Amino acid sequence: MIPPSITQDSSEMFRPPINRVMRALDRSFFGKNIPISAAKVRDRKNVSRLRSDLQKDLLNLERMQSVQNVRNTQGEVGKALLLRPEIRLDDASTWSPRLSELVKTGDVALIPYELELNYDYWDYHDIMSSIMPGEVQDEYPTGFSIVGHVVHLNLREEQLAYKHLIAAVLLDKVPNIRTVINKIDDVGSTNVYRTFSHEVLGGDPDLNVEVTEEGCTYRFDYSKVYWNSRLNTEHRRLVDNFKPGEAVCDVMAGVGPFAIPAGKKRCWVLANDLNPDSFKSLKDSVKRNKQVDRFVTPSNEDGYSFIRGATRDLLSQHVKVAITPRIARSQRGYPKREPLQRKIITRPRTFAHFILNLPASAITFLPSFIGVYARHEHLFAPRTEIRLPLIHVYCFNLKTDDNREAERSICEEIGQKIGHEVRPGNMEKEGEVSIWDVRDVAPHKRMFCASFRLPAEVAFRKI
Repeated sequence: MIPPSITQDSSEMFRPPINRVMRALDRSFFGKNIPISAAKVRDRKNVSRLRSDLQKDLLNLERMQSVQNVRNTQGEVGKALLLRPEIRLDDASTWSPRLSELVKTGDVALIPYELELNYDYWDYHDIMSSIMPGEVQDEYPTGFSIVGHVVHLNLREEQLAYKHLIAAVLLDKVPNIRTVINKIDDVGSTNVYRTFSHEVLGGDPDLNVEVTEEGCTYRFDYSKVYWNSRLNTEHRRLVDNFKPGEAVCDVMAGVGPFAIPAGKKRCWVLANDLNPDSFKSLKDSVKRNKQVDRFVTPSNEDGYSFIRGATRDLLSQHVKVAITPRIARSQRGYPKREPLQRKIITRPRTFAHFILNLPASAITFLPSFIGVYARHEHLFAPRTEIRLPLIHVYCFNLKTDDNREAERSICEEIGQKIGHEVRPGNMEKEGEVSIWDVRDVAPHKRMFCASFRLPAEVAFRKI
């Protein structure tokens, strides 16, 4: 990218050479020598002051230091300040008054300088814009997922002819990347585990990755489980709604992006995934993240039965853990401290939240909530202060400007599945659903999170 301080006319000289027929990456092609002027500093001690004095005259080029070493004819090394290309050695009318003054006093001397740029200098966007053919010149991938050491592309048809070229440049230009893959089918189109077929375009074929999100660490084989780094914000948003001590049922937990951070904030989480590989990584996540194992219980079951089974387990099993209060850093190390009393935390008998994160089909799991608390009415308001759980169900729907048609459609589908009419609104109000726009997944398709409090008529219905 050329900084705004470089004029449009001169900016072209700093762009990489163009080769629209390149199909195999030739790094040596990208060498370029650019003649400019430089202000050689007489006394090296004055470099900082002179750089400040000549700030408006200096070459302002990304990833390029304006102070460079230069050698004289005797081989002695000195310092020079690189100048904007508009400043010409042989034309004093292009010099600023301050530069003219410094030349006159002998503090600097203008000299010719050959700026050498090569493949290592330019970034991914610079290189790709110089080698992609005219018909797809601006169509190279700019949005891609990074999962651990893997770049995950979703190339369009017109980009496939250049896939290995794209991968080679990405491997060179994206830090800490070892592998580039391209998705070759839709997520979940070939199996129920939300995985996808892919091809390795370059680098190490090993897809065992380590990912850190919200202070939690996950390890998994990216080819065998579902993970989407673009959902980080959504994971945070939902977990922020959970209060310490609440019980959460994560029905399609994957490797644990909801369950693990919820466990870290001392929520009791029963987390499940049908995929054996996700379950394996979920168990690893529970062990890998400090103290989470006391609050997160992983399972490998069908989601339909897990909803009711986890509810029964919570009702019947009495679980407690002893917690030692945390000591503020400012108080650590003080002598003669009274022994800290361990606090006993008891797991609730009812869930405060259910998460159903399987957008393609999660709404079809909602009939499992019909009668889920039948014959347990006494545990909930108005007999107690405990409210029925919030259901957070993810789904896909039509993309529109105001989402009103999608909201109406989602509520209609939810109502059909639970046999109870609901409408868009506030999830804290009876019969209303809060619908959150998560992200666009295709030109006419959006992912939503529909949250509503389980209606009493549904929860206590006799079946």
